[in-house]
Amino acid sequence: MEGPSNGGLLYHEVQESKLCAVHCVNTVLQGPFFSEFDLAALASDLDRKERQMLLEGDAVSDDFLRFDSEGSHNVSMDGDFSIQVLQKALEVWDLQVIPLDCPVAEPAQIDPELENAFICHLQDHWFCIRKVNGEWYNFDSLYAAPEHLSKFYLSAYLDSLKGFGWSIFLVRGNFPKECPISFSEASNGYGQWLSPEDAQRMTKSCNATQPDPRRTNLSQENLDPPDMPFREEEEALYDMEDEDLKAAIAASLMDSNMASAGTTTATEDKSQCNS
Repeated sequence: MEGPSNGGLLYHEVQESKLCAVHCVNTVLQGPFFSEFDLAALASDLDRKERQMLLEGDAVSDDFLRFDSEGSHNVSMDGDFSIQVLQKALEVWDLQVIPLDCPVAEPAQIDPELENAFICHLQDHWFCIRKVNGEWYNFDSLYAAPEHLSKFYLSAYLDSLKGFGWSIFLVRGNFPKECPISFSEASNGYGQWLSPEDAQRMTKSCNATQPDPRRTNLSQENLDPPDMPFREEEEALYDMEDEDLKAAIAASLMDSNMASAGTTTATEDKSQCNS
């Protein structure tokens, strides 16, 4: 009988700057597979391809001039990435990202507990809901630890998110079974490995010290909408300037010839993870 993935541990990343997209991708994969620089390289490659498509005509169009003047459409200078970047990152691991309202995702709308992962997005925040070793968890990077979700609550939680304007994407494919040792050793510095028991204790401790009005998402005891004033407060904290991050992302965007460099390490170890 196959044992639990990653030795039964949960991989969680706590919010850094505005890198929730990085945290979201890594918690889908359950390991520190990508850094912000990897995603910046993917964003640069997407920008280059989009420019090429607009230049395929005989003359430079107004659309191209407008597109070119607006800078990157796939990453902001403070590290916020587009859904296209998340899709490209997960495609490296043979995973598809599908809008939940697409016809192909209809079974997931009826029985979400039969799936393995969802990505949720509202305004500038991304987070992942993921099944790990048969149990569902909310891996929101604004939480100190992954929050356990019952199978019954999962459906109600997703419905509530949709009702309050969140975009939800289904993730399907062959998820990595283990995080390669080389990836764990080269951790991006944001993640931690927790047992389900430790995650539960941390969640209870945070809930005791931070009542529901300070939580950004819905709780299982209260299906009220996310507290948007608190979301704005959190965003203000993450708007603090990080010049090193901005400079590194700017360098990635300027050098489109190096756009695919960020996926090299991930591709080399891909065969170690899938079964």
